Amino acid sequence: MAKQFPAFEASHTKFIEEQHMFFVSTAATDGRVNVSPKGMDSLRVLGPNRIIWRNFTGSGNETAGHLLDINRMTLMWCSFGKRPLILRAYGTARTLHPRDQDFAALSAHFPDAGAVRQIYDVSVEMVQNSCGYAVPQYELVAPRDTLEKWAEDRGPDGVTAYWKEKNQSTIDGFPTHVLGQYNDS
Repeated sequence: MAKQFPAFEASHTKFIEEQHMFFVSTAATDGRVNVSPKGMDSLRVLGPNRIIWRNFTGSGNETAGHLLDINRMTLMWCSFGKRPLILRAYGTARTLHPRDQDFAALSAHFPDAGAVRQIYDVSVEMVQNSCGYAVPQYELVAPRDTLEKWAEDRGPDGVTAYWKEKNQSTIDGFPTHVLGQYNDS
């Protein structure tokens, strides 16, 4: 049976730190619900009700656009190892771009990386665990370095050009403000 908690307990944080990937879900008032897998070294639990995760450049930018409409987010981790467990964190998030004042301080929690598009500062309102009995077991072969190489090949100006071409709006047409509130068009 699922159990709810008002905050992360030590066992939840340990479980999160052991996972190689997580999932993010957001939705605007209208349009599509977005669920995205996330990997790399991109998440930190900063306290019992706070997580930060950095969002690398991708083919879409749904999370940023959805949060401008409705500020709600669900993060999910599931064990692919021997012990079955699913953990969800429900909350709201503040979107920070590299141009924003607090971005550098939060970015300092992570090793340097190229193509970081946003950092999400998540306020967790509820944590829920569930069994995960139906989730299959998998083994991690290796992390991918494809995005890192892609960003290195393009350099900062090339990454920004990609944001301009591909990341200024969601698939439903919501602005993302990736280039600034008044530059998205």
